[in-house]
Amino acid sequence: MKLRAQVADVARHLHQRGWCANHDGNVTARLEPGASRYLATPTATSKRLVGDRDVIELDAKGQVVGQGRVFGEINLHLAVYERRPDVGCVVHAHPPSATAISASRTNPIERPFIAEAVVSLGPSVPRIPYAQPGEPARAALAPWCELVDAVLLGNHGVMAWGADPEQALLRLELVEHLARIAIAATALGGPEPLPDAAVAPLLAARAKANLGRAADRAVEIAARLTPTSPAPVVACAPAPHSPVPTIGPGGGGRDLAAIVREEIVAALRKG
Repeated sequence: MKLRAQVADVARHLHQRGWCANHDGNVTARLEPGASRYLATPTATSKRLVGDRDVIELDAKGQVVGQGRVFGEINLHLAVYERRPDVGCVVHAHPPSATAISASRTNPIERPFIAEAVVSLGPSVPRIPYAQPGEPARAALAPWCELVDAVLLGNHGVMAWGADPEQALLRLELVEHLARIAIAATALGGPEPLPDAAVAPLLAARAKANLGRAADRAVEIAARLTPTSPAPVVACAPAPHSPVPTIGPGGGGRDLAAIVREEIVAALRKG
């Protein structure tokens, strides 16, 4: 089966890139669009050893159909599939740079600083606080499944998902790439996030390409995940030397969601 071979290929790729060690990491794929049966890498097996015949089959509850043993984090994968009917594959691994950030107090890749990342991943790569394995970890991840396509699991690496194994792997790869850049930029003062005005048209391009859930929820997602600039100070007579932006008492500021809405409408009209 082609899909079974793809799952095995992704597993071996994770090991070849040094993104998992020992028995770390796991890969699942939905057998058919909209179905509740899955393929998964087996537990207690190095990803370098996973072949087509080692991939196991699971039912809707994550129970093995036939022979094999499923890994303990299957509940995290199911949380994604249950909330994202468009997702066909979920990948979890411990790529060193991104995992270092997942175990740190700051997240320099939370806000995008490279344009391509906005189109591929959306407006944010959040770090979810550490939660105990099992239901606590599932509950921590669940609210993010519809909002983003990759997350940093607190003290636990990266999860990424996509329409198929290739897209899910590419998204995990991009998270690690961003992490390496961010860590390198730390010596120069840290990465500077893209301005809101630049993010809006990129999210419009993401929506137009029907990536993730952006096509139908881009405005809501942008409003929830992309911090806007600090609110301007309302003042009748600011000091002449003050650099603080001002607006009149009647308002006049625009939030990112409004900008994104306009950009999406314009992009779809052009399409």
